[in-house]
Amino acid sequence: MASEATTLAVPGPDGDREVRISSPSRVLWPEPGITKLDLAEYLVAVGDAFVRANGDRPISLQRFPGGVDGEQFFSKNPPKGAPDYVRAVTVTYPSGRQHPQLVVDEPAVAVWAAQMNTVVFHPWASRAEDPDHPDQLRIDLDPQPGTDFHDTVPIAHELRKVLDEVGLTAWIKTSGNRGLHVFAPILPEYEFLDVRHAVIAAARELERRMPDRVTTAWWKEERGERVFVDFNQANRDRTMAGAYSPRALAHASVSTPIAWDELDDADPTTFTIRSVPERLRTTGDPWQTMHDEAASIAPLLDWWERDLEAGAGELPFPPDFPKMPGEPPRVQPSRAKKP
Repeated sequence: MASEATTLAVPGPDGDREVRISSPSRVLWPEPGITKLDLAEYLVAVGDAFVRANGDRPISLQRFPGGVDGEQFFSKNPPKGAPDYVRAVTVTYPSGRQHPQLVVDEPAVAVWAAQMNTVVFHPWASRAEDPDHPDQLRIDLDPQPGTDFHDTVPIAHELRKVLDEVGLTAWIKTSGNRGLHVFAPILPEYEFLDVRHAVIAAARELERRMPDRVTTAWWKEERGERVFVDFNQANRDRTMAGAYSPRALAHASVSTPIAWDELDDADPTTFTIRSVPERLRTTGDPWQTMHDEAASIAPLLDWWERDLEAGAGELPFPPDFPKMPGEPPRVQPSRAKKP
């Protein structure tokens, strides 16, 4: 017996492509009843904005074969059987290992990924043609227990001011969960470690201005009821959900770009696979011109050096990274040996 399948016509730069969707009625989000076909049609509807935000970048696919409540895994290199319009770029991981990684060049690639049960798309901060030098500075505002999305709002406004002081233009999107992501287009002139240091410099300045609300403490036991600025998201091969990417949450939320004048009244739970296409049609894409102008992170690196001279050292790296120069011990403070 032939398996259930359908075909979607996906517009692109070279005309429509026919993308086969097997098991289109498979439910990926049980609570709202959203199927694989619904996901594919969503990606067609937001295709241009999705590619503008995530295209021409190495990208990791977070896949859920049994739906968002089931098992998941990450795909980085293009799976076998990829169509001829799917390309890859070789990237270097923190271990020094090199491997090809998928690149999205047109909406059909995203729809093809959805056919393989991809729910969340994680683009790198660098371009495919120069994967070692980010052209985006990304700052993740992560609410800790006792705080929520609304606690991130005044912090994001202050962060915008901090970045403006060093000549960077801030753009914002919901994370799709409880937090906010602040981006700034930058000149691709520095490596990931330098960009991480620039993020730390901005985060420390933000923490100085809002010490009761903001923390850069890597260890959860030291954060308290504050919003954590996750500086390690700026590392090589560390990614966050891309703009217009769905999230694997019960209500099928989407990480959604918003304008700064929308932030105070924003409700991230209203940005979903079902609502975002209409939002795009009626309000447009707030990130459409993000990369029209970029600036240097050199002023932030000056702040980093200033803080080093004042005694603020390197911060911990993720546990799977090699030991880095100047890094403090990777020991939870409550378990560290006392002198």
